[in-house]
Amino acid sequence: MNDIVIKAETLGKMYTIGHQGENGRYVALRDVLVQNARSFWSKTKDLAKGKPIIQGDTMEEVWALKDVCFEIHRGELVGIIGSNGAGKSTLLKILSRITEPSTGRVSIKGRVANLLEVGTGFHPELTGRENIYLNGTILGMTRAEIKRKFDEIVAFAETEKYLDTPVKRYSSGMYVRLAFAVAAHLEPEILVVDEVLSVGDIQFQKKCLGKMESVGKEGRTVLFVSHNLAAISNLCTRGIVLEKGAMAFDGEATRAIHYYTDAVVNSPKQDMEAPVADSDSVRFLSARIMDAGGAIVSSVGINNPFSIQMKFQVPKHIQGTLVPNCHFKTADGLYAFIVNAPDMKPLEPGIYTALCKVPGNLFNEGMYKVGLAVTEYRKTSLRVHFFATDFLTITVIDSVFDNPLRYGYGGPIPGVLRPYLEWTVDKTDMAQP
Repeated sequence: MNDIVIKAETLGKMYTIGHQGENGRYVALRDVLVQNARSFWSKTKDLAKGKPIIQGDTMEEVWALKDVCFEIHRGELVGIIGSNGAGKSTLLKILSRITEPSTGRVSIKGRVANLLEVGTGFHPELTGRENIYLNGTILGMTRAEIKRKFDEIVAFAETEKYLDTPVKRYSSGMYVRLAFAVAAHLEPEILVVDEVLSVGDIQFQKKCLGKMESVGKEGRTVLFVSHNLAAISNLCTRGIVLEKGAMAFDGEATRAIHYYTDAVVNSPKQDMEAPVADSDSVRFLSARIMDAGGAIVSSVGINNPFSIQMKFQVPKHIQGTLVPNCHFKTADGLYAFIVNAPDMKPLEPGIYTALCKVPGNLFNEGMYKVGLAVTEYRKTSLRVHFFATDFLTITVIDSVFDNPLRYGYGGPIPGVLRPYLEWTVDKTDMAQP
């Protein structure tokens, strides 16, 4: 029990938001004046009582977090996953003492350094050099400790050329580099990092992930919020999934990622019924993605095969050759490839199941969209009977710890595909070219 550094007990955070009246509600000048007088009186009372002033005619209570409980031990690298609005940033702000919880309590043992927004804790009018000392002091470091780490911070941030320039003139990337370098190098017991690292370039993100990993190996604790599931998988040993302000999963990082992609991101689209086409066309009935054991999935490991299953109905005799095909795209809509079923023969009326088997070690890590279609080919023409665009999604997850093809390299690997190809490496006579 002595190695517990963060303990959250039934944490909750409630915000009160205001709504304006519907358009046309106050149609007369008298109504407007009366409403403004009431609003002014209400705000005056709130101000006198020390309450926040909220704009709007009606108030609504919204729980950003509710009944969140967990314990984090010293040296753990914990990834916090969730959709936008799930409560991730609110949780980190509570843990960083930026905001107070509405219910429950949190106990923290050790010094916390946080990087939640670009330039957190920086003064825009001060130079980079001055902000290093200012931020270090805020974190509780002595001047001697900051001086000892100063050169290492500057080298990591790669901002030596602009060290004596006010940080208000820094780009967002420079801001982040310096802010992260200060937070990570001044030896906090707990490092809290939000998605802010996405501002940096790929090489900087790689450096940050490597630094956070080394912080964990030194026995310090890291809390990392990111939508980059590959980064969570490579860095973190534990994952917490938040859904609508509540804890949905807490466990091993890879299992947390699978839970998030299966239950939160993609589950509504993994076995969908297709819209009914006209009676003259081949009808698309349903589709799903399955793992090697036949279970419906929305995420797979990069080494694991999966299958696309599509059901369709041929309502009557078709003169041409009907060919099922799958369209694979990246998350941003870039076509990866299109694949047709080979050696198709004319199909009699009936219901058919087409199965496209995708081998492991084909896709790079990331999320992919799958479109499904049946095309009729004739000698001089073709007809697309249906095309279910981006009907399914599949997330490919790569872990540096489970992938021998990485040889321990933990950085990003560019490209849409990452196929496993056959190699031979033979020793040859050095005299030959």
